[in-house]
Amino acid sequence: MDLKQIHDLIKVVNKSNIGEISIEDKDGKVTIKQKEDKITVTSAPAQVYAAAPAQAPVASAPTGGPAAPAAPADNLITIKSPMIGTFYRRAAPDKPLMAEEGTEVSPGKVVCIIEAMKLFNEIESEVKGTIVKILVEDASPVEYDQPLFLVQPA
Repeated sequence: MDLKQIHDLIKVVNKSNIGEISIEDKDGKVTIKQKEDKITVTSAPAQVYAAAPAQAPVASAPTGGPAAPAAPADNLITIKSPMIGTFYRRAAPDKPLMAEEGTEVSPGKVVCIIEAMKLFNEIESEVKGTIVKILVEDASPVEYDQPLFLVQPA
């Protein structure tokens, strides 16, 4: 085998799943092995930070205040993020806010946009009511199932 054939053979082995190849002819024997120390990528499980901070103020508010505000909070409906991405309250920087506190929403009304991998996904309300609280800052990252809005049902 000449040097060019050996180089071509090395390229083929590198691009394939072949672990080892041996070729023998009248001039000699060539054995090509893939490296065994392949790079492995490990990742830690995703940590959800939003759940505890979002619930902490709700838990601390009833202890510091009267019992009356706790009752309305029980019947609020939460609009949650259906994906991981970046939360936006406007369709574009020069456009008006899609939803503010006090905005009436109904099923199908777009309340925000979540950008995920350069795709802008409109998030629609699934309930009819009034937005009482916006739980996420504009242009901030959100996790899957993170609460975005609290809605007083109509």
